Amino acid sequence: MFQQVAVVGATGAVGQIMLQLLEQRKFRAAKFKLLASARSAGKTVTFMGKPHLIEELTPTAFQGCDLVIASTPDDIAAKYLPAALAAGATVIDESGYFRMHPEVALVIPEINPQDAINAKGMIASPNCSTTQMAVALKPLHDAARVRRVIVSSYQAVSGAGLQGTVDLKKGTAAHLSEVPYEYEIFAHPIAFNCIPQIGSFKADDYTSEELKMVYETRKILGDETIQISATCVRIPVANCHSETINVETERTVSPEEARQLFAKFPGIVVVDDPKTGLYPMPSTCSGRDEVFVGRIRRDLSHPNGLNFWCVSDNLRKGAATNAVQIAELLSKHRFGI
Repeated sequence: MFQQVAVVGATGAVGQIMLQLLEQRKFRAAKFKLLASARSAGKTVTFMGKPHLIEELTPTAFQGCDLVIASTPDDIAAKYLPAALAAGATVIDESGYFRMHPEVALVIPEINPQDAINAKGMIASPNCSTTQMAVALKPLHDAARVRRVIVSSYQAVSGAGLQGTVDLKKGTAAHLSEVPYEYEIFAHPIAFNCIPQIGSFKADDYTSEELKMVYETRKILGDETIQISATCVRIPVANCHSETINVETERTVSPEEARQLFAKFPGIVVVDDPKTGLYPMPSTCSGRDEVFVGRIRRDLSHPNGLNFWCVSDNLRKGAATNAVQIAELLSKHRFGI
């Protein structure tokens, strides 16, 4: 087993779920070290049935660690995680900083586990909106080779961190009470509104979030020829990202075949009975680790086109769960447990 596992960002929204998952899934390690900012250092949390002291994240905090699981902003990852690599640890990083580096593995265990096994120290976990789409595309790509994707995402405020949820709750209360509220995370009101911008604007007026969906998906699926167009929207939902996905494949994939492909693929749950109003929704998918697919139907505008709806918990499979699954994959490969 791993001798010492460090969890970086242990007090954040994703970090807290990581700790829950490591405990629930009985991840084995001789010792755990919980790291966070100076603001959280000194606090005590109960983990694995006993109190653990939160230690301050510093460049020297990784001594003796052979595995590091980190959930931090990009700038913090860039500043501290090289020290973890220098200390000899394998690093599983949730930030976006290292994802597109050519020597860094970008891994979803259901799709490209061998990339994690062959990784040279650093393993990146993809962006939350990318993860659920890539999982849903994989069985279609294997069966009929995906050629083009048009995706629109409807992303929950939890994707903006703990303050995003605060902004939604307090902003909604203020709106209903007809009193002003000063948003801290969002540039526009999120209550009773949609914001068609997530991240900063880049080339051709695409946002950083939209470009992540393009480039990360190609890297994970190992196919740079897939054409992807993305539009990412923040909506007033507490948790779970939703996506409408239009896929063009080399050959026709019927809705019936697609349902079978989805149902057989690990990590996907099909919820698709439109006659009875059954389809995935954030309210029914929150707290789950799977990717949920429904509204599967042919594209009336293209013979090789398929439309479907995809929902997943962005804090779990989109972040914490995927990272823990990578850790489990490494543990099984290295130690057989």
